[in-house]
Amino acid sequence: MSDTMATYGFGTDLNLPYEQAIEQVTAALKAEGFGVLTTIDVRETLKQKLDVEFEPYIILGACNPQLAHRAFQVAHEIGLLLPCNVIVHRHGAGTRVDIVDPMAMLGVVNHPDLVAIANEANERLRRVVESLGAGS
Repeated sequence: MSDTMATYGFGTDLNLPYEQAIEQVTAALKAEGFGVLTTIDVRETLKQKLDVEFEPYIILGACNPQLAHRAFQVAHEIGLLLPCNVIVHRHGAGTRVDIVDPMAMLGVVNHPDLVAIANEANERLRRVVESLGAGS
């Protein structure tokens, strides 16, 4: 993990093939109440738009509906910061998973009532990473 990543996200390395890692990440997110709303295949997009090669790299837009609803009740514009992005990409012989830190995202919003919601999201997403690390 880069030093910069430590300030706005957290993750783990998995000793799994890329496709299997995506399946496990999706299942781990689901176990913590998150669904995947969007899937962006960065490799495919860069190939189509720029005709360049890139490593297998996917961005999953994860959302916990209960937490999102609570956040919308506090700050309607919070949608600008949702969903929580999760990246899965090939890394060496395995796969790397990184998740945006909701507490870091909160730094752009000056609203104290969002702290508890961001903290709960952070705890759930850290459990996702822990479960992945334990299962790889």
